[in-house]
Amino acid sequence: MRSMQPGVLTAKGDRDMASEADFAIEEQVRAFLAEETPDIAFLGEENGSSGDTDGLMWALDPVDGTVNFIHGSPLCAVSLGLVNEKQSVLGVIELPFLGSRYSAAEGHGAESDGQRISVSGARDVSEAVVAIGDYAVGAGAEEKNEFRFALTHRLAARVQRIRMHGSAAIDLAWLAAGKVDAVVMLANKPWDTSAGVVIAREAGALTVDRDGAPHSLDARATVAANSHILPSILALIAGDNSSEYKPQTI
Repeated sequence: MRSMQPGVLTAKGDRDMASEADFAIEEQVRAFLAEETPDIAFLGEENGSSGDTDGLMWALDPVDGTVNFIHGSPLCAVSLGLVNEKQSVLGVIELPFLGSRYSAAEGHGAESDGQRISVSGARDVSEAVVAIGDYAVGAGAEEKNEFRFALTHRLAARVQRIRMHGSAAIDLAWLAAGKVDAVVMLANKPWDTSAGVVIAREAGALTVDRDGAPHSLDARATVAANSHILPSILALIAGDNSSEYKPQTI
């Protein structure tokens, strides 16, 4: 990613595209893992899946934050997660232009460049910096964004600050490192979230769907924060500005 220019862009729909670097990185990682772990399936954002994806599966986003990448922003990442029975169990996120690497394996904690990391200790949403996912584009975007705009309005009235980094991997890695206090993404694409979810979880975050159910590959959204502020974040997602939503799963 550091040595390649974005090159020719391939349209993937309304205001969405892939760069030559996306395809090149995915091809290299897919070939390497096919040689090293031939019994594990592989899912890449650009070229789809190979192998039996119902068991162990690698999930790769070769350039998470492609729009940032093609505009020369350093806020982009390579995100590789390992999924077992729809649960993330291992993840590595590399931020090539920021010189950082985040990693975690289930039951072994999370690290950044060899140092143990943990989520922030924020205890109230009023002191929380909340990273939110991009607004929708493509089919159905207008309807999806009505909810996103309303949620942004509710968050803006309650939290300390809102951030939109344009990279799900960065959002979750920075949550794990305490650089943001909560993450709200109203989407859950495996290549975007598989690595970051296990890194955030191993750093002490609770990772759930928008209704508070435990996060998995089947979740509709990706919401994460420490145990103190997650109930309030879920309440805001549910449209409640005043009280805390406390699902039974937390």
